[in-house]
Formats: sequence, structure tokens, C-alpha cells
Amino acid sequence: MATAKPAANKDAVFEWEGKDRNGKQVRGETRAAGENQVKSSLRRQGVTPTKIKKRRMRSGKSIKPKDLAIFTRQLATMMKAGVPLLQAFDIVGRGNPNPSVTKLLNDIRQDVETGTSLNAAFRKFPLYFDNLYCNLVEAGESAGILDQLLDRLAVYMEKTEAIKSKIKSALMYPIAVLVVAFVVVSVIMIFVIPSFKQVFTSFGGELPAPTLIVIAMSEFFISYWYLIFGGIGGGLYFFLQAWKRNEKVQAFMDRVMLKLPIFGVMVDKSCVARWTRTLSTMFAAGVPLVEALDSVGGASGNIVYQLATQKIQQEVSTGTALTAAMTNANLFPSMVLQMCAIGEESGSIDHMLGKAADFFEAEVDDMVAGISSLMEPIIIVVLGTIIGGIVVSMYLPIFKLGQVV
Repeated sequence: MATAKPAANKDAVFEWEGKDRNGKQVRGETRAAGENQVKSSLRRQGVTPTKIKKRRMRSGKSIKPKDLAIFTRQLATMMKAGVPLLQAFDIVGRGNPNPSVTKLLNDIRQDVETGTSLNAAFRKFPLYFDNLYCNLVEAGESAGILDQLLDRLAVYMEKTEAIKSKIKSALMYPIAVLVVAFVVVSVIMIFVIPSFKQVFTSFGGELPAPTLIVIAMSEFFISYWYLIFGGIGGGLYFFLQAWKRNEKVQAFMDRVMLKLPIFGVMVDKSCVARWTRTLSTMFAAGVPLVEALDSVGGASGNIVYQLATQKIQQEVSTGTALTAAMTNANLFPSMVLQMCAIGEESGSIDHMLGKAADFFEAEVDDMVAGISSLMEPIIIVVLGTIIGGIVVSMYLPIFKLGQVV
């Protein structure tokens, strides 16, 4: 009769203090299933424990791609230094400040410890490790060059995260300024304009049209401020949630992002940089072209490039050259097509695509710097026009009264 397997114990981290064989006070931490296991382990090491305390695991923050990039870099460095895989996982897990990452690494370590291959252990967590990551690890394991491919993977992830952070910083600056401007205008409308209105009412004269418009806007703000703030806040929240969860909204916004003035060019170049960087990394790992294209489209971060990659993959699988398939997509710059053609002729596609990725990453850096310097005067002019228009509208009746006097 088949018996059910007992549930695997999840190891915890225990902090301990004790004395060694020479009577010297020592302390440390040990990962074990229970306190008794810690005691027996310490006795085998010649340590008499005096205090053992289970470390309380805090609820960790969410695991971000940056955390995985750091983990990959640390794992690659340790494996290059000759540290055994399980010990490397143990060191990285204990040294990570995010308990969620520590738990994830402990789960992977336990799978590997029971005989599971590293790529199979990673594939159990598709939320954090995509096909590209797992395919490269699998290629490294089969070829016996896991440390080298982890290093390539770390470089790829670091460059990808660098591009993302630069684009976010370029987009966040104007958004933050506009939010502050909206708050300032709201304060003026709700608290400042009513004071002027009381003064103007005592004049008894007819107010100028701009002043009447500003006062009407102020009255609307005061009467419906909860609807304005609630509507804008709720609308933004539901829009962002739809953008995050709904595929149709994501596809629509991806297309819109590419057509934005100024920002669209930057987003397009960043997609090309990530596309070429991903394909270069997969080629260098020895992944076949058709299989590599499975991961390239999703890694570009845009539905337009993802759909184009699917068409390229179909054409390549029927015998079409990669350069010709990319040309038919009518999406890639001529420089990328030429470098890809040279790479196909010389048999060094990974090298040429890597050079193209370096070029477009530098282009994104320059555009971010240029947009940041360009946005400052534009935002100053816009805010000056709005705030200045409100101030002038409020002082027009005073100027008019001065002329009468």
C-alpha cells in the first residue's frame, strides 16, 4: 500500500551562543529544522550551546528584478571563485536583507539539495525566473560552463535594469512636477481665492471676466473637491491596475508609448536595445535561434516587438535568414539590420548584436539626459503660465480700482 510522503520540513535560522572546547565564548547562526538539530550539530563541532533562539522572519518586501539581478551576480561571482553551489545559495540567502528573497533561495536550495537540477528548481518559480533565465542556466549546466553563463546573465540583467531605471527616471520627473503643481493649484483654489472673493464683494463693482472665471473654478473646487480628488485618484488607480492586469490595455498602452512625441523615440530605442541584448546573450549561450526567439519578444517589454518577434520566428523556422525576417518586420533600424547581416556572414551574430545593444543603450542614456534638461524649462513655462494667470486674474480688480481712484 502506498504511503503518503511526509511534508518536507522548512528549515529555519537559529541564532546561538555557547563555549568551544577551550571555554571560549562563541556565537553564530545555523539553519536547521529544529532546535534539537542545532544542538546536535553544535556538539559535533565541539561547541556547548548555552543559548539558542529561532530568528523571527519578518514579512519581506516583494521580490523585484533588481533583487534577482543582484542574486545572479553574487551567485556567478561565488561559482567563479570555486564556492560549491549549495554553499553559495546559503551565503547569498543569509546575506540578503529581504526575507522574501531569503525564503525563495532557501526553497531553491532545498530542491537542488534533493537532486533537482538548478534550471528545474528555477522553473518552479516562473513568477521570478522566466524562460530566458531558465534556458541559459540549463545551457550552462549541460555544457559545464554554468559560472560563465551566470556571469553573462548577470550582465544582461544589470544592463536591462539600468535601461528601465533610466526611462522611469525620465518619465517620473515631469509626472512628479505635475502632481505638485496640481496640489498647489488646488490649495490656491480652495483657500486663497475665497479670501480675494470676500474683498471683491465689498467693492460692489463689476469684476473682469478672467477674475469671474477663476472665482467660478474656485467655487467648483470647494463644492466638489472630494469628487475631483476621488475621481482623479480612483481613475488613476483603476487605470494602473488595468494596465498591469489587462492584456488589451497593455497592448494599447505599448503602442501609445511608441507614438509619444520625444518619449516615444526613447522607448523605441530602449526596446531595440533590450531585444538585441537578449538575442545576443542567448546566441552566446549556444541556444538555437528558433528557441532563443521565444524569449526575446517578451524580454523587449513591448507588445509591438513581441508580435514582430513571433512573425520573425515563424519565418526563420521555415528557412528565412534572420536579417531578411527582421527586415520584413519593418520595425528595426537600418543599423541593426546591417550589423545582423554582417554577423550572419561572419558567423558572429552574438558579437554584432551585442555591439548594437551597446550603441542603443548609449543612445538611451543620451536621450534621458537631453530630455531631463529639455523638460525643465518647459515645465517652468507651463507652471508659470498657470500660476501667473491665476495671480493676474486676482489682481485685475485691484488694478481697475486703482485706475478709478
